Amino acid sequence: MEVDEVQRETAPETPIVANPNANIITERNAQIISGGNVFYNPVQEFNRDLSIAVINVYFQQLVKERAEKALKQLQRQQKQQNAETPLSTPPPIPSYVAGTQYEDGLRILEALAATGLRSIRYAQEIAGVRQIIANDLSRQAVESINTNMEHNKVAHLIESSHADAMTLMYLSTAPQKRFDVVDLDPYGCPNRFLDGALQCLTDGGLLLVTATDMAVLAGNAPESCYVKYGSVPLRMKCCHEMALRILLNCIATHANRHGKYIEPLLSISADFYVRIFLRVYSGQAQCKLSMSKQSWLYQCTGCETFTLQPLGTVRSKSAEQPHLLKFGLPTGPAVNSRCEHCSHRHHLGGPIWSAPIHQTSFVQQLLEAVQSSTSPLNALGTQRRIVGVLSMVQEELPDVPLYYTPDKLCCVLKLEIVPMLKMRSALLHAGYRVSYSHANKNSLKTDAPPAVLWDLLRCWSKRHPVRENRLIPGTPLQAILSQPCSRDYEFDELHGEANPSSRRQVLSRFQQNPAPHWGPGTRATIMIGENKLPKSYRNQNKKQQRHKAAQQPAAHEDDVDELQARQLNEDEEDHQLELEEQLPAKQAKLAPTA
Repeated sequence: MEVDEVQRETAPETPIVANPNANIITERNAQIISGGNVFYNPVQEFNRDLSIAVINVYFQQLVKERAEKALKQLQRQQKQQNAETPLSTPPPIPSYVAGTQYEDGLRILEALAATGLRSIRYAQEIAGVRQIIANDLSRQAVESINTNMEHNKVAHLIESSHADAMTLMYLSTAPQKRFDVVDLDPYGCPNRFLDGALQCLTDGGLLLVTATDMAVLAGNAPESCYVKYGSVPLRMKCCHEMALRILLNCIATHANRHGKYIEPLLSISADFYVRIFLRVYSGQAQCKLSMSKQSWLYQCTGCETFTLQPLGTVRSKSAEQPHLLKFGLPTGPAVNSRCEHCSHRHHLGGPIWSAPIHQTSFVQQLLEAVQSSTSPLNALGTQRRIVGVLSMVQEELPDVPLYYTPDKLCCVLKLEIVPMLKMRSALLHAGYRVSYSHANKNSLKTDAPPAVLWDLLRCWSKRHPVRENRLIPGTPLQAILSQPCSRDYEFDELHGEANPSSRRQVLSRFQQNPAPHWGPGTRATIMIGENKLPKSYRNQNKKQQRHKAAQQPAAHEDDVDELQARQLNEDEEDHQLELEEQLPAKQAKLAPTA
């Protein structure tokens, strides 16, 4: 599928040399013939399995919506005709089988396909597919896609495309060319693809987005995050959930520009990336609600207490007509110039998405589908981990953005850390709700205000007092502990809901690192075998090692010369590897696409 309608000056194409080191990689029923400079990361199997499960459940939901819409149209027609005969029953919901093409099935776009493994698995494991477009800018990747889809015998469902992803999506905005599902899994930030993806989706279509630049989203470079996502992150323990909310806010603002709004179905922080599944709808009236779903974030520089302030307010005009809404502006700021707990200043971050990041009913359907013994989703390679993560997502408080961690709260007050179950029990006995977050195993998501959390820790400090020499005036510790406790909290009696079901059942909630040297990987590299040692790992602590060696007195001049020669060789090897990594990308850009 070629989309370059305006061709540049024709130049002789550089022939793609077959890689003699190609090998076959198997994932479920899919096999890819890997080799050369095409990206593949085995750690992302969880990502691909979860995407397959979500798309299958989404299509089942879509089929029911189509049947309900057809029934309403039939009822409307009979009402207009004043028919006295009883209403006809709607046609039965058809059944779909994976691997078969259906005219009323899904049209899926994988904008950055690389080896085509994800598209091949979609063709093999998603029931109800009409067409899958596997696109990539690299000519070598497109050759790999063609080879792999022929090898897996799914060429009747997959069509390869050699084009720029943004150009392809912008050329697919016509109603008859739009996609039901768009999957964006780029290397790094997905922001430049969002505008085209939102415009080429059908109304109610499914958008899947991955972001792997977690250092930017987690607050290590606020200026870069503002440039890429339009939000300022803060360095907090809940940085992984904040990354999800920053990405959701970025997608929502892109959608609002085109009169569309988003409905998050599932938002996951896993391994080294965040993954978001959401539906996109058209509607100017619903777009106006977006302002009330975004918030600024204040964080105390001393005790790190955070406070959210919505960008807008929404309320019903009257109780008799709750559907009539009135929009307003909030008064602020939501905090004083000094923190009410420790008298320190605040940092200002955001805006972030402060509405729910999951749809509870969809997560329940997804969990049932993955656990069903009759469903093919039960045989996914990472099914155990999917069940654990979805169970935790289902337990999360949907209306409480972000979370604290007991270890950080106790660190501020130099206290012995409160055991998680004791802290959860104390809050539950006090009448507040608590939950974990799937993004952090030590998370404490609660609707209790920060004043209650500090009061609870003051009560805990009576059992485990702080040493007097640490009560330094002007510190958050002294400011918080100098105040009296307002009540007593029950730490000893375990509340019945303190230990959640996912923890009692010992589900796979937070797994260990999936493989040695795991991570986003290196561009255009098969991340298996010897290739899984990226340059960043080879260069780890190189500067510190050089500095340490330079400070040590050399016993002989020969040792110094040998050290300098070794460092020079390492630099030359790294430079050569950089040239080898950049060469295929340059060839792909220079080579004509038609």
